[in-house]
Amino acid sequence: MAELNDLGAERAVLAALLQHGIDAYVLVSDIINHETFDHTNNQILYKCIEQVIKNDQSVDIASILSAATQLGFADAVNTKQELKYIKSLIDFPVNQDNVLPFAAQIKKFEFARKIQHLTNKIHKDIDNINGTESINEIIQILENPVTDFLREDDGGDLPEKIGEGVDEYLQFLSENKCDIIGIPTGFTNYDEAIGGGLRRKCVDLVSARPKVGKSVFADNVALNVSSRGTPVLVLDTEMSKEDHLNRLIANLSGVPINEVSTGKFVDDSDKHEQVSDAVKQLSSIPYSYVSVAGKPFEQILNLIKRWVVQEIKTNEYGKTNDCLIIYDYLKLMSSSSITNNIQEYQALGFQITSLHNLCVKLDIPCLSFVQLNRDGITKESTDAVSGSDRLIWLCTSFSIFKIKSPEELAEDGPNAGNRKLVPIVSRHGAGMDDGDYINMVMDGAHAKLTELRTRNQVKNQPIGDTGFVNPDALEGIKNGFEESEEETE
Repeated sequence: MAELNDLGAERAVLAALLQHGIDAYVLVSDIINHETFDHTNNQILYKCIEQVIKNDQSVDIASILSAATQLGFADAVNTKQELKYIKSLIDFPVNQDNVLPFAAQIKKFEFARKIQHLTNKIHKDIDNINGTESINEIIQILENPVTDFLREDDGGDLPEKIGEGVDEYLQFLSENKCDIIGIPTGFTNYDEAIGGGLRRKCVDLVSARPKVGKSVFADNVALNVSSRGTPVLVLDTEMSKEDHLNRLIANLSGVPINEVSTGKFVDDSDKHEQVSDAVKQLSSIPYSYVSVAGKPFEQILNLIKRWVVQEIKTNEYGKTNDCLIIYDYLKLMSSSSITNNIQEYQALGFQITSLHNLCVKLDIPCLSFVQLNRDGITKESTDAVSGSDRLIWLCTSFSIFKIKSPEELAEDGPNAGNRKLVPIVSRHGAGMDDGDYINMVMDGAHAKLTELRTRNQVKNQPIGDTGFVNPDALEGIKNGFEESEEETE
């Protein structure tokens, strides 16, 4: 009987993991585990490498020996022969880009070995037939193990009665009361409209026309969330780190962006102190940033996986710790993304599908942005977003962020902001009534976005009430309206 393995491919995968560490691991961790390897020593070595990576250590012989001790494999790994084998893998030439094909190769053999084990069991059970069995019982000798095998391959999920375990679920809810089920964005009305903040396993979309302030929106949410101690990863497809730093420092210090970016703040001692304090605050919060301009979308997903594995990790129950991904924004990364066989809307559909699947797998929330098409200038519906259908199908909520029209500014009055946020659809929240929207003030000179009351709340407010959540926002309208048009994206 032929050996159902490819030991050469197994060595290549282990060599790539030893040499490239977390970068190689995120490429293959979705499709292989230690059981994918046929050779017992390779299984043990993979588990040790995985432990090293999850401990956020560099992969080398010392860290592998330490991991082997933690996992109870010290006797198997700390031998002259095994150490010689590990050293040979470290010296084995393998390109990181080839690790995925090698992993797919050994995965196929794992699948074949499982089928072989299954058929051997079926043959053994058939040999034990004595003639007293019914036809159905004989059929089940084949049917049951095959069904179990296919269910295991699909993840092991079975249909169950919706009411099963509901008592335990209610007990869990009663013992773990909270004000909001998801990650609060800092915008209370928005959180309520979409169903309690940014939820795990979900992608919430905000759409806007160019130069309206998508990146200001993203930075303000990132600041609001990270300032409460929740780690945030911002992936930006356009702006540089310096551009973000200028905005964030202006936001926190109250010193205009232009004075920050030109260094003119040093001429004023008070502003210099404000900027210094802002830098200290920025250094203390868990706000991570990476530019993904021009990167293939698959590589962007790997960056997210690597950050979650290295920085966020899991709690004692194996659940991913609280965090937030902000992706600014869904779009084609290069002209080569469109070919004769795939159109722009299909490429965007692939991106939202892949992003949603990753959020489900890693159990994390994501706030993402997308461009409104030209219909978005006048329309406020789901067909105003580029690549609309596929994006709307898989997002958890979809909102439109817009500059108020002159008519809306006149109707709402001077105290109701210069931007509006319109939650269009929401899977979990109540959304908003037709014609209602969230008033917002964008002070572009300081990259600051403040949520006000909704349009209906302002209409029904008592006389003399400004309608502001934050009184400082009134000054933002006076000073920031004109400048906001210049300082946005």
